[in-house]
Amino acid sequence: MTQYDAALYDPDQWVVDGVLRRQSRRRGDKTCILTTAGDSITFSQAHLAANQVARFLQSLHVAKGDTVAVMLPNGLDYCRAWFGISRLGAIHVAINTDYKGTFLKHVLNNSRARIIITETGFFGRIAEIEDELRDLAEVVTIGPVVSAKFRRLRIHNFGDYANFNSDELDVCVTYRDLACIMYTSGTTGPAKGVLMPHGHTYLFGLGTIDNMRLTESDIFYIVLPLFHANAMFMQLYASLIIGCTAVIRNRFSASAWIHDIVHYQATITNSLGVVSAFVLNQPPTEMDKNHRLHTIGVAPNVPELDAKLRERFAIKNVIGLYGMTEVNIPLYTQPGLPRPGSCGKVWDKYYEARIVNPDTDEAVPARQVGEIVVRPKQPFGFMAGYNAMPDKTVEAWRNFWFHTGDAAWMDDEGYVYFVDRIKDCIRRRGENISSFEIEEAISQHTAIAEVAAVAVESPIPGGEDEVKVVVVLKPGQRLSHEELVSYCEQCMPRFAVPRYIEFAESLPKTPTNKVQKNLLRQDGVTPATWDREAKIS
Repeated sequence: MTQYDAALYDPDQWVVDGVLRRQSRRRGDKTCILTTAGDSITFSQAHLAANQVARFLQSLHVAKGDTVAVMLPNGLDYCRAWFGISRLGAIHVAINTDYKGTFLKHVLNNSRARIIITETGFFGRIAEIEDELRDLAEVVTIGPVVSAKFRRLRIHNFGDYANFNSDELDVCVTYRDLACIMYTSGTTGPAKGVLMPHGHTYLFGLGTIDNMRLTESDIFYIVLPLFHANAMFMQLYASLIIGCTAVIRNRFSASAWIHDIVHYQATITNSLGVVSAFVLNQPPTEMDKNHRLHTIGVAPNVPELDAKLRERFAIKNVIGLYGMTEVNIPLYTQPGLPRPGSCGKVWDKYYEARIVNPDTDEAVPARQVGEIVVRPKQPFGFMAGYNAMPDKTVEAWRNFWFHTGDAAWMDDEGYVYFVDRIKDCIRRRGENISSFEIEEAISQHTAIAEVAAVAVESPIPGGEDEVKVVVVLKPGQRLSHEELVSYCEQCMPRFAVPRYIEFAESLPKTPTNKVQKNLLRQDGVTPATWDREAKIS
């Protein structure tokens, strides 16, 4: 097994600034991050930029503990923003770049961010909801400041950070301080902001190092969005911690995947949801086995895709794993020990996990399906709660365990196998989607009386769910499937736009007037269901 520097396991070093400072001393001129657009930054430059961006934010009256929203695509500016916010001890609010309308308004208001770092392409979305944003006052834009139709928001140029000196700040940040808020979809309410201490974010990276055997000689190829924990912490932060180079693509491209792997000599990457399926659907090339890639992390670890990845691309290690923004990544399979279909054993150095009866919280026997529950062994190695939602925090924690809402079973050797979601949540192509938020957005259409959103099984291996909505129109109203899709595209992220639509006279309900979504899920795709993708093709 690879032997690592003992400093990696010292919680007092578990902050972004400490990692950058250490790597600046050890590997100053080594490339830290390279983008497929051709930009790059060394470890020394990353460390200096962290101090400069922190001072720039101070000039905008940001202090330790303040929230700063970041809504940017993958790239060096995203990384510099993260470095600077972390150095200052402020809290990075990671915003999905697909968010708009009520989705975006909720995140900005819930986080109480006064400043957002973004690009001009998102100005229109912010302007549309400006009057409903209670705290936002400053917009920091990537590139030149341009005129915008903001009525009160002030605009600044992010590039001005380069005018500030790079001397160390007199701000102490520890692994106990909050580092980030990431939003994960609720079930019966809007998205919940997961409060992530520095220790928690660091352990995402350390988990990759410990369980996927990452070394300083690796090259990590990152195609997932940095506003999610997988790319930002499991991949990029892991690369910073160990001192290897990270190659970042602005967004995933199935056709470019193997070309990038070969060109950048990548040795390790992560997949999520249908990424592997999309890659495998590309025509075979002479490059498929002519590369240095030895490890890929996958979730879910579908046996069919596991076998195809090993066979077609000769990837030695296909690592199944399981985690959530709230609980880190407590389960991994191990290099050299393939276990198709499993998300692994417990990383018991830092976490405990059990399979329990969801009604009693008592552990179930091996091979019996129950709910995955998790708790940390390391202080501040777990979420600190849901931002401004204490009731949701209490609801998730019960009997001293965090309840994931996911069903699984464990074999006699301790390997866990994911089965399905227990809670009413939709997961599509790596994105958690709140049925509540879909319903809230669609119900505002003047022709609609009621709507219910449910998950139906995706026809793509590893694709998890597709979104189906069952819609009841108001008396005398007419609405076509295409018109409803067009409406959804205007008011919700692309990943949340329903694939399946079904109009109905009424929704099935309990005697207490609650919609029986279990019946709608059981119905799945019926002869009366309209398929948006079938119409497109």
